[in-house]
Amino acid sequence: MGRFALHILLLNEYFPPDTSATAKIAATVADALSKRHQVTALAGRPSYDPDERYPFQFLRRDVRGNLTVERVGSATYSRHQMRRRVANYLSYAALAVPRALAIKADLVLAMTDPPFNGIVGAAVARMKRIPFVYNIRDLYPDMALGGDIVRPTGWIALWERMHRSALRQATRVIVLGDDMRDLILSKGVAAERVVVVRDGTSLPAVAAPSNHPAIGEIRGSADFVVLHAGNLGFYGAWTTLLDAAKLLPENGTRMIFVGDGANRARLEESSRGSAMVRFLPFRPPEEIPCVMAAGDIHIVTIRRGLAGVVVPSKLYSILAAGRPILAVTPEDTDVARIVRSADCGLVADPDNPAEVAAAIRTLKSDPARLEAMGRRAHAAAADYARVKELEKFTAVIEEAAHPQGARSQS
Repeated sequence: MGRFALHILLLNEYFPPDTSATAKIAATVADALSKRHQVTALAGRPSYDPDERYPFQFLRRDVRGNLTVERVGSATYSRHQMRRRVANYLSYAALAVPRALAIKADLVLAMTDPPFNGIVGAAVARMKRIPFVYNIRDLYPDMALGGDIVRPTGWIALWERMHRSALRQATRVIVLGDDMRDLILSKGVAAERVVVVRDGTSLPAVAAPSNHPAIGEIRGSADFVVLHAGNLGFYGAWTTLLDAAKLLPENGTRMIFVGDGANRARLEESSRGSAMVRFLPFRPPEEIPCVMAAGDIHIVTIRRGLAGVVVPSKLYSILAAGRPILAVTPEDTDVARIVRSADCGLVADPDNPAEVAAAIRTLKSDPARLEAMGRRAHAAAADYARVKELEKFTAVIEEAAHPQGARSQS
């Protein structure tokens, strides 16, 4: 099993059959680590649009080789109502902490579901007296403040103090991009303990055929599609995008949103009656290549104030699909830097609908340039191969555990 044989305790509320991005990446990381180490993933009952729901049990355990998935009997309310979502969070934490303390482990690895999970992971590691590694997917409470989910109050200040304490305790902090790393460093964390490991991508083995019915269903009657695929959460410049759509001529261009999220109902209401905008549900996993192929341009968006707080992993799958990118983000984001350096799209101000609309018109008017951007996007994807990023992730975990928790192999 390699140089080390560790028992890694991974804390994250969501894990497949939950369909959230963090559930999928938690499973990917757990699978990669379990090739060389014993991994116990401690999750909650599926509650994030799961493909399968489990009946209540205080503890459910599934074992697959070196990976054990344990699920505490947390609440499974709809996440679309904030109070019920918080009930899910709190019930998971209340049940996961005592279970985590009972599991013998060499290292605690915490992700960011629930949003205070870093604090939970740090506390568990401190009580168990083992190293703590913090993998930040979205940075809280910065995300809650920047996304206008909460207002700055006394308890938010307390949350931030406790979070900074967790960051200081972490042997390693794994972040998704250079912009997030800069933000963590600004909180007083030593530079040598903050490591960038990107989500990366796998190049698709087979591209979706251009005549696939799913592509036609997504494109409809449009001859040019500006597509956003993914969660419509609190991080995007949604109002700017809808205002930009109003500035586009009705000449066959459509802005299409494929997905769901906390803001979808509000956005649909705002665009009601517009022929330029369509909202479609998530497609099944096997049709993701069709979603990628359906867009002439793919949108990646981050609202101002959230640079480094959220790093959209969808960027890498768009690169792998060889699609041009419209980055509606601040200039100081990883997304903007990658798009500019690879020359695989355009960057537009997330507060300027006219600039977004102009970028769309520019790209539509130059098919040859658009095609060349797609080729460069596909070429750039090789720089972000998921297998290499997972190898780096594993190396960071092993380095953090040694010598306190590692056991040399004979």
